[in-house]
Amino acid sequence: MAEAIDPKLLDKRVAQRYLRKGRLDEKEFQKHIQALPDLADQALEIDSTFEPSAAPRPQGPTSVEPGIDASEE
Repeated sequence: MAEAIDPKLLDKRVAQRYLRKGRLDEKEFQKHIQALPDLADQALEIDSTFEPSAAPRPQGPTSVEPGIDASEE
């Protein structure tokens, strides 16, 4: 029986990096992807809208309230 693939290697955000570095075998990865169930019929449709904030987002480091020493937190 083949060893199970470490789940952290399968995260789609890092899998390509692990494939390039040889930490994840391409054939094993594709076999894993093919074995995943199709759950599309269980997905929920979500309506959403984007409303930009009227106030601009602050730039730079977050500020600390006056009188509070950040090193004491």
